[in-house]
Formats: sequence, C-alpha cells, structure tokens
Amino acid sequence: MSHVTGVSGQLKGKVAFVAGASRGIGRTVAVALSEAGASVAVAARSEREGRLPGTIHSVADRINAAGGRALPVPCDVSDEASVDAAVAATVAEFGGIDILIANAGVLWLGPVESTPLKRWQLSLDVNLTGVFLVTRAVIPHVRARGGGSLVAVTTGGVGMTDRGANAYWVSKAAVERLYLGLAADLKKDNIAVNCLAPSRVVLTEGWQAGGGGREIPPEMVEPPEAMARAAVLLAGQDATGLTGTVQRSESLA
Repeated sequence: MSHVTGVSGQLKGKVAFVAGASRGIGRTVAVALSEAGASVAVAARSEREGRLPGTIHSVADRINAAGGRALPVPCDVSDEASVDAAVAATVAEFGGIDILIANAGVLWLGPVESTPLKRWQLSLDVNLTGVFLVTRAVIPHVRARGGGSLVAVTTGGVGMTDRGANAYWVSKAAVERLYLGLAADLKKDNIAVNCLAPSRVVLTEGWQAGGGGREIPPEMVEPPEAMARAAVLLAGQDATGLTGTVQRSESLA
C-alpha cells in the first residue's frame, strides 16, 4: 500500500471513525487520515485473518508504528449493539468523534432474477442499514464537537441505470438519498454530509472476491490512494464548506 502524498497535518487534533477499515479502500483511507493528523478508530468485523487478508489489528499496528494513534475496534455494522459498543470505545479512548467514514460494504453484482433473498438482504443490511446505524451512533458525538464531517462511500454504478439492476447498486443508491437528505438535517449543527464514490473501479480484495470474475480494462482502474486523498479533503469539511454532495474521487484527489 502506497503512501498518500499531500495530506500531512490537515486533520491534526481530529478523531475519525472508519467503518470497514480492515482492507481495501477503508484501510487506505484510515492510514491517510492518520497521515493527515487524525486519531483513527479502525472499525471492522475482521479481528483475525480469514478468507480475505487484513484485520483491524494489522491496520492499527501499521498506523501506530508510523507514529500515529489508532484503536482497533471490532464492529459489525449490521448489528446495533456492536456499532454502539464500537463508537463508545472510540469516545472513551479519544474523547470524541469528528469524522465518520462509512465504508463497510458487501458486493453482489448478480442480476435481480438470479439473486437469492439472503444475498439481497445481506446487501441491504450491511450497505444501507449499516450506514444508518454507524451514522446515527456518531451524530451526537460530532455535534458535541461543534461540527465535523460524515462521509459515506458509494459507487458510480448508482447512475448506470442502462447497465441493469443489482443489490449492490440499489443499496448504494439508497445511501446517497439518505446522506443527501441528512445534509439538510445537520446543516444547523455545522456537520458536513457527503458521499464519495470511485471515479473508476478500485480492485480491492472485496472486488476480486465478489466481482464475479469480471475483467476490468486497465483504463477503468484507479488506485485506492485516489479515494484516500478525496476522503481526507471531505473529512476536513464542515457545513460551511462542501456538504450535501455526491463526489467522485478524481474530481477531488
């Protein structure tokens, strides 16, 4: 994983909660937030190495070894009690939360007709309800800091209605509607609320496991560092800056 340039010190004194931070985009964003000066709660289910590489402990260890401050927090975003416990542990360790990166997700790109109900439900539970739960849990803490930034990671597939329908795109479309409306609700609290999607495909471990073997041309691939740079920029916003938007990584990075 490469170092993300041009972000040093931008978020000094801030605390970020990154859901889905054990690998892929979330891992790269967590490291970049630390490089920008934030203390980071590395939140995910992965406490031990499993089918996919990466754990909350390995990411937190990387950040701490580089001189940052990171706390590994077990978190199943689809479970209310797990989310509440992870947020409480973060506040107990760092004193508050200024930034949320809601990145946890599962990938299912199969057509609707052949999608098992359990896959459809899992996509909604993690990709939509998970964002709702972590967002709801952190809002009071961000408000208590006088404002901050909420960022949900979505996908450019939301707008590709000519490419058909699948559980992943549908769940992410709902997240964008949630966050666009929430931006209006939280403007009075000085909280920026934005969505961030890759401009192209980021070939994460999750994509490689769940992408259905799809071949992606090189010109359609972007490195996770582009998402990390964009996430740092959005993390530094409050309601006086960018809010109520759906951003693409390469327009910000």
